[in-house]
Amino acid sequence: MTRKLETLVSNLREVLGDKAAEITVAADEVTLVVASEHYHAVAVLLRDHPSLSFEQLMDLCGVDYSTHATLAGKCPRYASVSHLLSIKHNWRVRLRVFAADNKFPVMASLCDVWPAANWFERESFDLYGIMYEGHTDLRRILTDYGFVGHPFRKDFPVSGFVEMRYDPEQGRVVYQPVTIEPREVTPRIVREENYGGAQHG
Repeated sequence: MTRKLETLVSNLREVLGDKAAEITVAADEVTLVVASEHYHAVAVLLRDHPSLSFEQLMDLCGVDYSTHATLAGKCPRYASVSHLLSIKHNWRVRLRVFAADNKFPVMASLCDVWPAANWFERESFDLYGIMYEGHTDLRRILTDYGFVGHPFRKDFPVSGFVEMRYDPEQGRVVYQPVTIEPREVTPRIVREENYGGAQHG
């Protein structure tokens, strides 16, 4: 670990204290995990404390850990992951918070801390169903207005639940149940008789 990363980890521990549930360093990247009840307060400290100064939110996304190779069943299902940048100190941190309730994932919005969180949180809500408490305009941003469900959840069917088509008799787009039959897609293997230079008899 470089001296700069050591300083960052030390500053995070000193400033956040027991609000930091976990701090790890892997591949020269620092990941900070906080409990959902401390999420907003930690975000403010990360932005405002002079020894941290994370002025910029670079990215925020939802994650569904229900089928994760090593974490499935060991942590809550849904998380919100943010990537923060300090221009002042030229360092980055990944901030992860898990939603306490798997059936109805809710966490604080960071829009009042970093306004750039607005559309990122809308995307996370749209694709994963994570609710961001305090967001002033939490509505779908990528899927259609009548879309049902959250397509990036691991249990969402690949073909979806409904399909839309243009009905010339009604003169409009209509929604109907999916007509694609579920099937397992297995590549077809074609073998030639003399494949691989087999000798002719």
